[in-house]
Amino acid sequence: MNLKSLAKDTALYGLVSIVGRFLNYLLVPVHTYRIPAESGGYGIVSNLYAYTALFLALLTFGMETTLFRFGSKEGTDDRMVYSNALRMVGGVSLAFLALVFLFLRPISGAMGYAAHPEYIWMFALITAQDAFQAVMYSRLRQQRRPIRFVCLKFAFIIPSILLNLFIFLVMPKIPALQGIFQQFNYGVGLIFVANLLCTTLVSLLFIPEIRGIAYGFDRRLARQMLSYTWPLLLLSLVGVLNQVSDKILLPKLMPGEDGLVQLGIYGACVKIAMIMALLTQAFRYAYEPIVFADSKDRQSPATLADGTKYFIAFTLLAFLAVVFYMPVLQRFVGQDYREGLGVVPIVMMAEIFMGVYFNLSFWYKLTDQNWWGAVISAIGVAVMIAVNVVGVPRIGYWACAWGGFAGYGVSMLLSWLIGRKKYPVPYDYRTILLFAAVAVTLFFTGRGILSSGLPTFAALALNTLLLAVYAALCWYKLIRRPA
Repeated sequence: MNLKSLAKDTALYGLVSIVGRFLNYLLVPVHTYRIPAESGGYGIVSNLYAYTALFLALLTFGMETTLFRFGSKEGTDDRMVYSNALRMVGGVSLAFLALVFLFLRPISGAMGYAAHPEYIWMFALITAQDAFQAVMYSRLRQQRRPIRFVCLKFAFIIPSILLNLFIFLVMPKIPALQGIFQQFNYGVGLIFVANLLCTTLVSLLFIPEIRGIAYGFDRRLARQMLSYTWPLLLLSLVGVLNQVSDKILLPKLMPGEDGLVQLGIYGACVKIAMIMALLTQAFRYAYEPIVFADSKDRQSPATLADGTKYFIAFTLLAFLAVVFYMPVLQRFVGQDYREGLGVVPIVMMAEIFMGVYFNLSFWYKLTDQNWWGAVISAIGVAVMIAVNVVGVPRIGYWACAWGGFAGYGVSMLLSWLIGRKKYPVPYDYRTILLFAAVAVTLFFTGRGILSSGLPTFAALALNTLLLAVYAALCWYKLIRRPA
């Protein structure tokens, strides 16, 4: 594997992910300090964005990976593959919009937003555009154009941040705008307005890539692509359900105002844990095209073994950093929300399991047995939903955290067990287990230091030393003496 290329692309994709998420983190205190937890307003935000992620998976139906797979096949015109993907995703997105606007009232009522149907049509427009843009972002990754990818991502991030700051810090102080602010749940609904405006801006900037739709439409190729992608649709759906079904289920399993309040607390604290999600995403953006693009790497299990080992080592480093510096990071959420900080380590470990599962998933993608992914992920999401259904009425949002942990853990183990027979990969179990054992030991040591009653500065200093121990282990095993 070309590790230099992987590192370079990961750095660029990681830049936009890390900076974008960091800027969004800066909005968490803006939202959670301005939106009282007891209002349930932040629960509305978490709930609707969960629905968006679910429908985005439906509208893209695995076309991102399909674009890589068919675009790298010999004898296939990658421009025609791209045009086919654009037309199919675009057609499905337009049909989705038509259905939402046609049945807006009953849909809004069923989702619990009968008083605010405008939230639903705004999210429909956002999701449809995001689906269409997903194909174009994948095309940029396929063409190894990370600079344009990053610029377009920032074209959304920066205006979105500025609009949110205006909404929550400026609008309430302007008498002429206070009525609009109050009409949209004291700014909650205006978060969605800002999202829609920024998403539309990016769609306009994508006009050069949209022109690729003029390459034409190959029906025979489209049938082959659909045959390949339908298991990916199921895989994507169950994967997204693992990520968001807790935020969809919690208000339904705990009806009334308390459900949205608990969801708001959980959703705010989970933002701190999302460092794992952004690292996984950055790694995936760079790693997936490399695995699919080069035929030699595609047949090299050692490539997958190296990628998995590096991923586990560095995500555990990030996990320890977040846990060790929680006294500082907790200030990113309002005081009303901090009672939920205990779920952060659980959610972060669930995200690590998800990332490992992604690395393990290449065995069925490279052998065109994607249906295995759908089956494994479906079992995982069934476990997660079961934990939520049984646990939420009893322990609230804690069941959401443990549900994700259990669901991703089961999916990861099943994929590893089945993959050992279907596509053997020489994973460096000895080094991986060493990283895990050291990380677990340091985790409990660091938590003990934080709860020991030491002054915060002294506790953070000791945890910094523990983090340095793990970082030194990574350097020694992966850089100074790579296996």
